[in-house]
Amino acid sequence: MRSGQRNQKQSLNISKTFFALLAIMALASAPVFAHAQVAKSPSSLNALVFESTQLSPAGEASKMRNIILKDFDAAVEFRPNDNQFRAQLNGVGLLGGMHSDFVELGKSKSLYDVGAILTKLEKREFSKSLSNLGGVAGGQQNYIPWMQATYIMAANRKALEFLPRGADLNRLSYEQLIEWGAEIKSATGKEMIGLPVGANGLLHRFIQGYLLPAYTGGTVRGFNSNEAREMWKMLRRLWQQTNPKSTDYSEMGQALLNGDAWIVWDHTARLKDAFSEHPGDFIAFPAPSGPKGRAFMAVLAGLAIPKNTTDFATAERLIEYLSRPEVQLTTLQEVGFFPVVELKELADGFAKKNPGLSLLQYAVSSQSSATDALPVLLPIGLGDKGGEFNTVYRLTFSQIVLRGNDIDEVLGKQSKRLEQIISLQNTPCWQPDAPSDGPCPIE
Repeated sequence: MRSGQRNQKQSLNISKTFFALLAIMALASAPVFAHAQVAKSPSSLNALVFESTQLSPAGEASKMRNIILKDFDAAVEFRPNDNQFRAQLNGVGLLGGMHSDFVELGKSKSLYDVGAILTKLEKREFSKSLSNLGGVAGGQQNYIPWMQATYIMAANRKALEFLPRGADLNRLSYEQLIEWGAEIKSATGKEMIGLPVGANGLLHRFIQGYLLPAYTGGTVRGFNSNEAREMWKMLRRLWQQTNPKSTDYSEMGQALLNGDAWIVWDHTARLKDAFSEHPGDFIAFPAPSGPKGRAFMAVLAGLAIPKNTTDFATAERLIEYLSRPEVQLTTLQEVGFFPVVELKELADGFAKKNPGLSLLQYAVSSQSSATDALPVLLPIGLGDKGGEFNTVYRLTFSQIVLRGNDIDEVLGKQSKRLEQIISLQNTPCWQPDAPSDGPCPIE
């Protein structure tokens, strides 16, 4: 065979092989393209870009794309972005983020008023205390609640027989909590309340978001007030019923499992394993109340529509979809964020399949929907001073409660340190502290 004929034949063979490979690839990808015909492919030119500061870890983002969003009727490109919105939001259809993410955008009037959408969804029965957080002065609703995490109380069921007469778990006060601990100590000889005082514990959130607001109405204002002094006196008495091993515990779920504590406070994520492993052993309930209300820290994520959205109608439909009770429960199952709407008839079915999560969900819902609910936001505007801010609250606890130092002296010293941090960052007040034009005052 002459070389020209040989080369031509080789070229033909290569071409056949190439087209055969293309055919195999087309067959292999056929189901994917068939699915994409329902306008689901994120690469679609018409996909709504959903930019979010939440669910950015790879596993959570994957569940969002492949499970939570899979039944939505249009293509969505879910774009998590490492906890910070891009400076320019061109090409973005919907935003998902924390309350603090929307503060500056709201001030710059970069967001649509979504109050009308919230009204349309009123049958969803959003937690009123949470939906109110999305509003701003002037009546504009900047965002609609999407999902929440928070901190709650939990107890071993053994503790229930010692609950003070007339006390209601869903309406407990801090004074009743102390009495409950005293009843257990009297019967068992042990202090069985647990608080996360360990090095990596979230005790500072307990003080910032629960104790101080419940007694003073705020986190910063009132730090050095008479109401704050009463709170610290109460906490000293509560500590007398608290297991001293609490100083070694950063996560109270483990203390529940070990039996070192029967009544604890902690973040839902740190209690989840105990409830998942032994749902029949534990019960969850809202935080106690103080003179100013049932303060709780709302780690709230919301949905907002930028004014330069690429597709308002689809963004509105996606908000409606993500707030459906069944989608809210899927979100809880897949990524551990709790619903912000009333579950109603879905609650029983969910409880049978997920008894532990259901117990936590009930407590979270009861806490945010309580008639005396006082939602408290995470600190906003502290920049790189957030760690120092938290340290003030932990040091105050250590000096007043653990060391027994004079309350007036400690509050006087620590309030000055707190004022320095707030002034240096020019940090205005955040809810529930009353608004301030300049740095939030320490009163």
